[in-house]
Amino acid sequence: MGEIRRLKSSRAGDPPRESTPPRRLAAIVAGDIAGYSRLMQIDEEGTHLRVKRIERDLIEPSIVGHHGRLVKTTGDGFIAIFDSPVEAVRCAIVIQQNMVGRNTSMPKHHWIEYRIGVNLGDVIIEVDDVFGDGVNIATRLEGIAVPGQVYISGGIYEQIKHKLVCGYESLGDRKVKNITDPVRVYRVLPDPAAFNRTRKRRENILIFLLSLFLLVIASGVLWYVFWQPHGKVGGQASAPVSPEIPKVLSSPPPTVKQAAPQTQPAPSVAPAVKQGASQPQLASPATPATQLTSAVREPEMNMLRGGNFIMGSNDEVTEKPTHQVAIKPFAISRYPISVREWNECAAAKACAFVATGKDDAPITNVSWSDAKQFVAWLAGATRRAYRLPSEAEWEYAARGGTQTKYWWGDQFLSGMANCKNCTDIAAAEQPIKVGSFRPNPFGLYDMGGGVDQWVEDCWHKNYQGAPSDGSPWVEGDCASHVIRSGSWKNDARYARPTNRDSYDTNVRYPTHGLRVALSP
Repeated sequence: MGEIRRLKSSRAGDPPRESTPPRRLAAIVAGDIAGYSRLMQIDEEGTHLRVKRIERDLIEPSIVGHHGRLVKTTGDGFIAIFDSPVEAVRCAIVIQQNMVGRNTSMPKHHWIEYRIGVNLGDVIIEVDDVFGDGVNIATRLEGIAVPGQVYISGGIYEQIKHKLVCGYESLGDRKVKNITDPVRVYRVLPDPAAFNRTRKRRENILIFLLSLFLLVIASGVLWYVFWQPHGKVGGQASAPVSPEIPKVLSSPPPTVKQAAPQTQPAPSVAPAVKQGASQPQLASPATPATQLTSAVREPEMNMLRGGNFIMGSNDEVTEKPTHQVAIKPFAISRYPISVREWNECAAAKACAFVATGKDDAPITNVSWSDAKQFVAWLAGATRRAYRLPSEAEWEYAARGGTQTKYWWGDQFLSGMANCKNCTDIAAAEQPIKVGSFRPNPFGLYDMGGGVDQWVEDCWHKNYQGAPSDGSPWVEGDCASHVIRSGSWKNDARYARPTNRDSYDTNVRYPTHGLRVALSP
């Protein structure tokens, strides 16, 4: 019987059956470095080390942080797959924006710039590779992308077009190698200002073409009226005609731009010092909004008397050199700006979007430009000179009069900040409500963890040449600004008062928020 069963289960001569590789629908991200061979010729060892560092410190963590899987690296590139097209594009944007910051400290001919293509397709997945037309299209999109930019297919666009705060420029249908049908291609514009500039450029072209068309018509009319012979009609002499001169339409009036709200100077704030406090602080809230003509709810503010402190640390290159800074008296909000406070600005049509989430949670997904819009609205609505704090003011406030690694000491203590693996609270997609942890000695909450917080300063790779009077370090239109605090998605080292990072001025990111300052 056993022999009969074996004969039934496999016929003689049949090859052994192999399991079919699994297939799945995935968002594929393909990236490679533009001009890699040239970079290797300039500095082979240095380029190789830089690329490996970027893969380790940026590419791999970004993919994991956006719930993707790095399939493989290819020396000068990588391929990753994601379940979510939104997370795939968001990851691509984060990589490109971080590369901008990394390149600012290098001469332009040493820049490492990625071209990234993203496509949605059905793929065959193996242990260390992925196959299919979906992958081929992603790599073709990467091949035609401009260095530093992200190109996506029409399939990705349809999935994300209403889900990410960014613009898209249609590049039309493109014929790509070894793919039968043309592929609809879009360029991602993560900078809203770039999107507006592109739209404005198209509008200007349309206006120019329309004006040219009207000019041709008007010229034809004038030629017919003034130069067309009118001596005979139907072989008979005609009487002299005194034609009416047609009115020529003028070009449409230019669009009138609305003036930005003028920020008026703040009235002087009389500090009321806490008795018995050893640190130079003042924890009384600012004058309530009910004394103003506006009904806008003002943030709770703590007034700090100012003083001298040592800014920076030797823990990171970007935090060096340590230097003494003199801080003038100023007020800073007790908590990060909340969803409720942000949505008052949105309701007044002064902020760019309506935030979702709990009212007492900190606002997130805010660009530096968004933060500036908020403080401009708050200043105009309350007639007080609200602003972003300078980087030096932020660190002074975060230290709370201490010089230790954290405001509570040199060792990290669990349960002191809303950061990754820092509490017993389960990981979440949003930060918990403001003020959930102990305040620092200045009475300020969430000055480490919670949300990243924008400050006024342009990004500089270190403190060489930084102001010593606590003023913001700015010059012209800088492409990136400083963020402080770390977020609920960062680990404990980001919660240090000295930790600093940067991000593109006009790009929103899910962990970025703000708090405000006020000069007396």
